[in-house]
Amino acid sequence: VFIRIAPKGRGEGFEFLNEVVGGNIPSNFIPAVEKGVVETLSEGPVAGYQVIDVAVTVYDGKHHPVDSDEVSFKLASSHAFKDAFLKAKPILLEPIYHLEITVPEEFMGDVMGDLSSRRGRISGMDADGHFQVIHAEAPLAEIDRYATLLRSMTQGKGFHAQRFDRYEEVPGDIMAKVIENSQKNKGKEAA
Repeated sequence: VFIRIAPKGRGEGFEFLNEVVGGNIPSNFIPAVEKGVVETLSEGPVAGYQVIDVAVTVYDGKHHPVDSDEVSFKLASSHAFKDAFLKAKPILLEPIYHLEITVPEEFMGDVMGDLSSRRGRISGMDADGHFQVIHAEAPLAEIDRYATLLRSMTQGKGFHAQRFDRYEEVPGDIMAKVIENSQKNKGKEAA
């Protein structure tokens, strides 16, 4: 099975296209080809995370009148997708959350420093009596258990609200660590 992969715009989802001509892959096996690709999308060849916003075009292949079956085409398309995907230099996306952090003024420096260390970006601040409201955004991976940490930093006086905002590309150095950890975990599962 021969396929091409092309990126799509963020939020456009998955698209499967069949450009096979001449019966190199009989039409009754095309759904198996698509199924193999779709199942591989959910596993994510890079670090085990789902692949999104991609167009996959099957354009050629070979079949054997006796030995070809749905399972063979499903496996072949899965392998073809993995190979093509890794050659396409994929990126990882991470969820970015908008934060509204309310803290007493005396803890502003500590909280802002901590946010910066978590790849946070401050977009503004508002005064609210003796409190400051910090508007910021940060990757979800960096703010896990943030409520507990914030209470600890502010002697129990700070609180925050967060909501999903968008996805952004993971920086290269962090992507390398994610891939390395994923491969270590796969090795542990295989053992």
